[in-house]
Amino acid sequence: MSHTTKQLKKAARIILVGAPGVGKGTQSERLLMRFPQLASISSGDLLRENVRRRTQLGVQAEATMQSGNLVPDSMILGLISSELASKGWLQRSSPSETSSTNSAYSSSTSSSQSTASLPQISPTASFILDGFPRTAAQATSLDTLVPVNFVVHLLTPPSVILARIASRWVHEPSGRVYNTDFHAPKVPGKDDVTGETLTQREDDSIDTWKQRLRKFEETSKALLEHYDRRGCLWRVEGNSSDEISPKLFAEIERRFC
Repeated sequence: MSHTTKQLKKAARIILVGAPGVGKGTQSERLLMRFPQLASISSGDLLRENVRRRTQLGVQAEATMQSGNLVPDSMILGLISSELASKGWLQRSSPSETSSTNSAYSSSTSSSQSTASLPQISPTASFILDGFPRTAAQATSLDTLVPVNFVVHLLTPPSVILARIASRWVHEPSGRVYNTDFHAPKVPGKDDVTGETLTQREDDSIDTWKQRLRKFEETSKALLEHYDRRGCLWRVEGNSSDEISPKLFAEIERRFC
């Protein structure tokens, strides 16, 4: 992959959608290298960070998770909102709104709120949102906070992803990842650095992946339709990340550079 960097002339607010194992993480990393103005906003990372820092939202989220419940969308939106505000990308029309962040975006019907009361997103804010939204309802509530303008549907045949997963091995202690097809360990089954035995991740089992794929297909259909109606959905196909990246770069340059 070439490492030339490009300047964005227009704000790019990007979401990558794709089946588990399609390479969303790889594409995100490459986009951040190629377009340095892009920031990565990961809902999972924000959640962990807020729990660790014991912020008000973090404490609420932790209590929710400990009671065995899913963190509600409104709370995730609150985390994203405060992250955007901390980067200076969100201008609120009145200070009182800040405190109501996590309730203001809780309902998917809030898109009918008058735009006057909505926070204003900075025209320079460019980022990739990771981990949210995953459903059409989440996308609708996100619309009230951030008008996403580029949704990429990454498509790779399931048989290709399955073959990739079957050939993926990890060195658990360090997190080093090998692939017997294109990044094989020097000694089969052993870590290059320590010589310790490599293992396969629990969630790399074929059955687990098939379950995750079914779940993804159920929730993503309406999500993709939502963004298709908004006119910002773009599909890209390829058997590998290396095949997809150049097409993705070219499209972003066409739209935003």
